Amino acid sequence: MKWILLAGAILSGVTASLSLKAALDNPVFFIAVILGYSASFAFLAGVLRKGLGLGVAYGIWAAAGVALIALAGRVFFKETITPVMMLRLGLIIGGVLLIELGAAH
Repeated sequence: MKWILLAGAILSGVTASLSLKAALDNPVFFIAVILGYSASFAFLAGVLRKGLGLGVAYGIWAAAGVALIALAGRVFFKETITPVMMLRLGLIIGGVLLIELGAAH
């Protein structure tokens, strides 16, 4: 259940961040920003209540969010992703996975 809650936190946070960019052109998207970030923090609190460590939960939440936002920014807003950016995103994700593996022991 904690992984489902974490996925909800990630997806709602990504939605809120993408909506923030969209709200620059259409202020109605600020509603999605408020709801998305509120849901994201509520899901994250639920993850912590289920016993996942703060460092692990926040690390996965942040790293997955950064990677998904970068990819979605490319798709929805035609933002550039360079090979160096892809390498750095991979390093962030790899680092979080190593933290998770370390927390499991």
